Amino acid sequence: MFDILGQKHNHMVVDNLDTTFAALSDPTRRAMVERLSRGPASVHGLTEPFALSQQMISKHIACLVRARIVVKTKRGRESICTLRPEAIKTVSDWAFRYRRFWEESFDKLEAVVKQMKEAEERDGKKHGE
Repeated sequence: MFDILGQKHNHMVVDNLDTTFAALSDPTRRAMVERLSRGPASVHGLTEPFALSQQMISKHIACLVRARIVVKTKRGRESICTLRPEAIKTVSDWAFRYRRFWEESFDKLEAVVKQMKEAEERDGKKHGE
């Protein structure tokens, strides 16, 4: 499989990205990731800011765990969630390649527009003489 940059993708990486993007597609899960970016939190701590049932919060956390964005461990009677930065880095690396692609495209477009303006100015001077 090739992307729009003509680079071959490892099928495993693409599958992981699909799972990661699906997990991050929900605003509640993105808010949880944002919270966990500041450090580990208990499941109870992740529940507090949301007007959702414990069951719904658990489903969101399970989705993040399946996507390997979050690791959930037991500490006594509490479950602690920790962000796996490598999962977010994979998304960042993927997006960076496309950012570079678009920046290069805009640079090329800017050069074409500049050439067109220069040509218009030359043509205007020729006709205005």
